[in-house]
Amino acid sequence: MTGTSGHAVAGGVSRAREFLRAGAVFILLFAMVAGFTAAQPAFININNLMSILQAVSVVAILGAGVTVTLAVGGFDLSIGAVAASSVMAASYFMIVWGLGVFATVPLVLLLGAAVGLLNALLIVRLKVPDLLATLAVMFLLTGLQLIPTAGRSISPGLILPDGTTATGKYDPLFLLIGRSSLFSVVPLPVVVMAIVAVALFVLTERTRLGRLLFATGGNELATRLAGGPTDRLKTLAYVLSGALAALGGIVVAARVGRGDVSSGASLLMDSVAAALIGFAVLGLRRPNVFGTIVGAVFVGVLLNGLTMLNAPYYAQDFVKGAVLVGALALTYGVARERR
Repeated sequence: MTGTSGHAVAGGVSRAREFLRAGAVFILLFAMVAGFTAAQPAFININNLMSILQAVSVVAILGAGVTVTLAVGGFDLSIGAVAASSVMAASYFMIVWGLGVFATVPLVLLLGAAVGLLNALLIVRLKVPDLLATLAVMFLLTGLQLIPTAGRSISPGLILPDGTTATGKYDPLFLLIGRSSLFSVVPLPVVVMAIVAVALFVLTERTRLGRLLFATGGNELATRLAGGPTDRLKTLAYVLSGALAALGGIVVAARVGRGDVSSGASLLMDSVAAALIGFAVLGLRRPNVFGTIVGAVFVGVLLNGLTMLNAPYYAQDFVKGAVLVGALALTYGVARERR
């Protein structure tokens, strides 16, 4: 009986650890929501929840791009710069060139894909380490986006470097991308985020292409020897990352209605944080799109709650980092004990 009881206790402890490993992020998320609601009941209001989702939509879209590059064993440091350049490009196309939404959106997406292709060229063809290649492209874009306007933000009536005044304006249909809501409840950026999440989830988790992406990241040599087109897979990952970063920039430009030179300042770190938290979701310990979306919501809930509680802005990054460390340590620590 004693032996049976001991096995039962051990089994119960093992199941508890497994539950803790798989649900660590959700437990912390629930605890944050409960704590913020207790401290500030307005936190749980539907309008505030939609505001959180709208605020994290761009981070989630960029984080999904990071996730795809992580899946092939890479990393894209240029996404924040691509998003910021896309904000400036979209504004320039409409304010200076006078283009409408149906020309601007495809052009910006092509710009993002082209940057992704440049990253892939450096990494796949020239064998530059991914961190160095995407860091170089990040600096390139950060400087390049300032040249057409001599470092000024873009808005109607912009004075160009040659002394002329831009006569274009934002297309009202373009602004709807960032400012309208579906059924007057769900902000359109949230809908875009959901579409991106579902499409990439199906691609990465339910298709042969997705399995090959993860196989490339797991063991590139073995995948190549098995006939997998690893160079094409890595190129696809970086092109997708660039296009998604450009899509995020489009949403930002449509929301603020201005080409702000500092618009992408925090997007890189927040999207990377979302992707890393995604490793801990359901204890998968690998990049996954569902986890990245949960990670983005996690960060959004935390920052929104801290803001509602009037927490000092200079302490928010520290708290965000501490919670990230805690979530990852809890997930990996429990998994290590299990082994």
